[in-house]
Amino acid sequence: MTYSVTHRTVYEYPAPVTVSHHVARLNPRETATQTRESSSLEISPEPAVRGERSDYFGNQLCFFSIQEVHERLEIVARSRVCVRAAKPPGPETSPGWEEVAGLFRDPVLPEVVEPYQFVFDSPQVRASRELAQYALESYPKGAPILAGAMDLTRRIHSDFQYDPKATTVATPLEEVLKSRRGVCQDFAHMGIACLRSIGLPARYVSGYLHTRPAQGRERLVGADASHAWFAIFCPGAGWVDFDPTNNLQPAEEHVTVAFGRDFGDVSPVAGILTGGGRHAVRVSVDVAEI
Repeated sequence: MTYSVTHRTVYEYPAPVTVSHHVARLNPRETATQTRESSSLEISPEPAVRGERSDYFGNQLCFFSIQEVHERLEIVARSRVCVRAAKPPGPETSPGWEEVAGLFRDPVLPEVVEPYQFVFDSPQVRASRELAQYALESYPKGAPILAGAMDLTRRIHSDFQYDPKATTVATPLEEVLKSRRGVCQDFAHMGIACLRSIGLPARYVSGYLHTRPAQGRERLVGADASHAWFAIFCPGAGWVDFDPTNNLQPAEEHVTVAFGRDFGDVSPVAGILTGGGRHAVRVSVDVAEI
C-alpha cells in the first residue's frame, strides 16, 4: 500500500517571538516492511540555521532555528511511503515469557543487547507492582510471549475508554491507570509499562494510521491523526507491534515514523523560544492512499 502523508503543524503566538530553536521528527522510517520513497519539510519563516541527522534510536531529525521576529510558525512535512504487510509470527509458538524475561536478567546473547535498554524505566514509563499484577493476568505461567501481548492489547482496549479530553502529554501513567481513560499515547505507555514491570522489553512507536470514511461519506482531508502503539521484543522474531487503541496488530494501514523508550523520545516537534507568551498549536494530518 502506498500513501501520501501530509503533516501540518501551526504555532500562533500572542506576542512576538524573537528567536526559536526546534527539532522535528516527521520523516517516516525505513523498515523491513516500509519504504520511504520521498520526503520534504517546509518551514515558514525560513530558518536561519537548519541541519539533519539521526538520533540514538535511528529516527530522522531536522534541527532548525528561526532568528527573526515572528508571530506564526508553520511546519509542513510531506512524504510518500510504501507499506507492505508482513505475516506476523505465530503467537502460540513464540517462546514462553519467563524464558524471555530470563534472557534479560543476564544479557549475554548478541540478540538481546539492543532490546536490553527497553527493559528499564524511562521518564514517562515506570514499572510498578500494580502494573505487574495487571500484566500477569495476560501472562500466566508458561504463556507464550506474543500470545500474552495479544491478550494484554485486548484487555487495554476493553478496560480503557478513548477520551481525548481526559489527558495531556504530561498526564502521569498512574492517573491514566486510575481513571481508565486516555488516548493512543496513554494506551501505548500502559502496554509498555506492564511489559517492563514483568521484565520484558517494550518500546514506543509513533506514526500514522490510515482511516477510512464511513460508508456513503466522503473522505475528509486532514481528518487522520498522529498515532502511537507499542512493540515487544520476541527472540527469533524481533520487534513485534501491537496497537491497543484499536485492538490489532499493525499492518498495511500503519505508517511508522519513530520509536524510542516513550513519547519523550519521539515527539513530532519540540523546541524552546524567547517570547511568544501562551501560544496555540494546530495540527492536521492527511494520509491518502495512492
